[in-house]
Amino acid sequence: MARKIVVTSGKGGVGKTTVCANLGVYLSRLGFRVVLMDVDIGLNNLDVIMGLERQVIFDITDVVSGKCRVRQALIQDPNFPSLYLLPSSHTYSSSKISGEHIKNITDVIDHSFDYILIDCPAGVEAGFHRAVFPANEALVVVTPHLSSIRDADKVVGLLSEYNIESKGLVINRMRGDLLLSGELMNLESIVKAMGIPLMGVIPEDDSISKTTCDGRIMTDGESARAFTLLSENIHNGCKKIYDCTYKYRGIMGYFKRNIKKHV
Repeated sequence: MARKIVVTSGKGGVGKTTVCANLGVYLSRLGFRVVLMDVDIGLNNLDVIMGLERQVIFDITDVVSGKCRVRQALIQDPNFPSLYLLPSSHTYSSSKISGEHIKNITDVIDHSFDYILIDCPAGVEAGFHRAVFPANEALVVVTPHLSSIRDADKVVGLLSEYNIESKGLVINRMRGDLLLSGELMNLESIVKAMGIPLMGVIPEDDSISKTTCDGRIMTDGESARAFTLLSENIHNGCKKIYDCTYKYRGIMGYFKRNIKKHV
């Protein structure tokens, strides 16, 4: 049976979809069969981030309405053969799709994949409940800012209403220079505020923005290492957290921090 993980956030703009896409890539690189489900109906962009938007023929709404089977809507990533995408729709009315519909889809593909990652809409409205319903695990994505953490805390509370066996925290867009200078909340404070285990820290990385715009996924550099650790933590249950501060330590790090402040 597949592990069904909903990737959620509460607040929009924290990089939830980017985390979902990269996590899928790095789990597939570990040798697992992974499907990414875009449940953000009407505001979907997982296909764009993956660079697969031109390959979409059927989407999740076509499956729900009976126009096609699940297998017909799945898109295999040409760069990562064990990674598949079930895209969503820009035009379909999301009110016609329930959590039961999404669960029926996950039940169909349950035995064909090792991981089903569900990209959840931002907020705590109907779309959130629809995405969480079929999941048995949750990853809550935050940035090191109070507004993000407060909204995500509401999400953690709502997750207790569902059959979620485990919850994990991903801190995205962490700047090591600001962390060392005390200008950002530290990891311990964020984890304490959220009350769930830390699964990964992803650094602020301009390369992610560039590759996302190009419809590509980072496969090297700082973020690549961070996502590798995150995927290993999720699968193996270990706690190897990427250190965003390492290049800002020591004398050279001091100069890098000061240069970055003025750029």
